[in-house]
Amino acid sequence: MVGGAGRRTGGGRRSGRAVLGSRPAYSVRLPAIARSPEPDAPAAWRTVPWLRVAAAYAWRIILVGIVVYGVFGILGRFQLIAVALFLALVVTSVLRPLADFLNRVFPRPLSVAIALVGSLLLLMGLLALVGNAVAGESARLAGEFRGGIHRIEEWLQRPPFRLSPGRLSDLQRQVTDYISGHRASLLSSALSGLGRVVEVITGGALALFASAFFIHSGERMWRWARDQLLPGGARPAWDRAGRAAWRTFAGYTRGIIIVAATNAVLVGIALLVLRVPLALPLTLLEFFAAFVPLVGSPVALGVATIVALAGRGPLTAAAVLVLIVVIGQLEGHVLHPLVMSWAVALHPLVVAVSVIAGSIVAGVIGAVVAVPLISVVWAVLRALRTVPP
Repeated sequence: MVGGAGRRTGGGRRSGRAVLGSRPAYSVRLPAIARSPEPDAPAAWRTVPWLRVAAAYAWRIILVGIVVYGVFGILGRFQLIAVALFLALVVTSVLRPLADFLNRVFPRPLSVAIALVGSLLLLMGLLALVGNAVAGESARLAGEFRGGIHRIEEWLQRPPFRLSPGRLSDLQRQVTDYISGHRASLLSSALSGLGRVVEVITGGALALFASAFFIHSGERMWRWARDQLLPGGARPAWDRAGRAAWRTFAGYTRGIIIVAATNAVLVGIALLVLRVPLALPLTLLEFFAAFVPLVGSPVALGVATIVALAGRGPLTAAAVLVLIVVIGQLEGHVLHPLVMSWAVALHPLVVAVSVIAGSIVAGVIGAVVAVPLISVVWAVLRALRTVPP
């Protein structure tokens, strides 16, 4: 009895308090059972709960879309200023390392002036060289193009096109009639083109003026904007995001310049070897066209193919077509992965959709700006999500 009481007492101690030397009991946590909705909850919550979640996301997405549409609307109103500031940032990302290097020897204002004026003189000298090359070979090029057009007409008369000479003459007459009938509209388009030239000169001057300040004191300008426009608690996170955005933008800009220069050198060498007319202007066209990812370089080489067809014949044009394929593969599989390693790596599908969407919104300018803009936005989102140690 006493033993039984002791066992019961011991059993009670084991159930009530922990005994020295005994193994602790493991508690088993049962999975939580989802509570059923309250009887007075709305029907949508009780029957389709995902509908409420989808609605919560939908109004947020609509709000973000309205904000993005408003931002692009404002930028469209001030397109000249936005493009000028974008060009100023591009110039700053390229010339800032040179100015910092010169600052070791010269004062900061003088180093900025040397970097800007030297690069401007280099660009003007390159354009003058291209102009002199075109002007010096204009007579010979005119004769080659006339012979090339005649060769194209003969080529179109053969299979598989089989266009008759009368059909070709009709096409030429239609082009001449169109130019004669729309002379006034073409003249107004030329005059509006002069207005666009004035806008380009104004935007270039503004970009040069802004880049001088960005190169000289861009860091101080960023610190002032951060301290004056942001609350104290948000400054560290947004400072981290801003620096990540600038690193991404500068890395992308320097990388795309290296890729464009490499493409231009390869194209220039190939066009000179093939003796294609206007090799130097076509090389410069390839350099600037490479700033539009995926589509710029093929378009420029397509122009080179037409020039080769008119000036040198079908075999040279076929060789230029092969050049398009080779340089496209080299750019996509070697240059971009190697040179763009410091920038945000975007999927080719994202790049393609960004370029098409940018071209729909703002034409050629939108196609150029789209990829660096998406890269910067992605870098900012990653920096804001990252919690510093």
